[in-house]
Amino acid sequence: MNDQSKNDPVVAIAGVTGAVGAQFIATLEKRGFPVAKLKALASARSAGKTLDFRGQTIVVEELTERSFDSVDIALFSAGSGVSRQFSPIAVKAGAVVIDNSSAFRMDPNVPLVIPEINAGRIREHRGIIAVPNCSAITALVPLWPIHRQNRIKRLILSTYQAASGAGAAAMEELLQSTRASLAGESYQPKVLPHPYAFNVFNHDTKVDSETGYNEEETKVIRESRKILEDERIAIGITCVRVPVLRAHSQAITFECEKPISEAQVRAILSEAPGVKIVDDRENNYFPMPRDASGQDDVLVGRIRRDLSDPSGHSISMFVAADQLLKGAALNAIQIAELLPERIMA
Repeated sequence: MNDQSKNDPVVAIAGVTGAVGAQFIATLEKRGFPVAKLKALASARSAGKTLDFRGQTIVVEELTERSFDSVDIALFSAGSGVSRQFSPIAVKAGAVVIDNSSAFRMDPNVPLVIPEINAGRIREHRGIIAVPNCSAITALVPLWPIHRQNRIKRLILSTYQAASGAGAAAMEELLQSTRASLAGESYQPKVLPHPYAFNVFNHDTKVDSETGYNEEETKVIRESRKILEDERIAIGITCVRVPVLRAHSQAITFECEKPISEAQVRAILSEAPGVKIVDDRENNYFPMPRDASGQDDVLVGRIRRDLSDPSGHSISMFVAADQLLKGAALNAIQIAELLPERIMA
């Protein structure tokens, strides 16, 4: 890394004014990540705005080809197009890029990392490390420790995805459309393709005319296989958008190669990093996006035998996780904390 006093890195955030960008700032502060200097980068229309970081006022700069001079770590969350354009420039300038977009996830030369699962892949980076899709992270953090002990051969997912996955503008649209609906007023969607208040609809990515799967579903399938390093795993998935601000939920059913019991799953997950069991049958209290919001852990509950599989190889459960934290910013900062350059500093 570039030579800095106390070996603290210069950190740049590309897309700092977005929902994930704001969470990058908050997560760096909360985790006490060492930063010699913070560069706040965004589009030209946001240049000149200010934000607070550790008692200092930081002026947002326009993202340009010169933005990464002397930068050690570049956190990207400005869309795949921006990542494809500027990540190679940042790497050439000497920075390690941790990218939250889909631009490089399936590149065989780019590690796709969830630290609780495959932190060792970080050392293989060639300048860019990809953060997986938020729904893949939410599912795989609790599934990996089970898969490691008893291979999961089939996985069925139904996602309930929050507005935050579509950015700050979608979050604001949910708020405004809900207010309008409660007031009996009309509201024309501007960000999402359908009315959002009190509604559920297919995930707002392009649907493949041949397969019928949307792009979000395809991402989760492909990324899960890459992260688990298992191309044989069968995955079926349905992704929908729900009127929740910032935490994704999922109904998960998985089939293992060997029989597995509820007790075994609970025992495994009770010791799993990044997982919190919320499974109170007596009080009908299980993972909810309301509770997951603001938490680092993936909440897991509704752990029960899949009654459609009499062989005893299948378990169903329900999970929830903060899309802006573990689904994006937190996962990226965890990667930054484990960079070989920082470990050796």
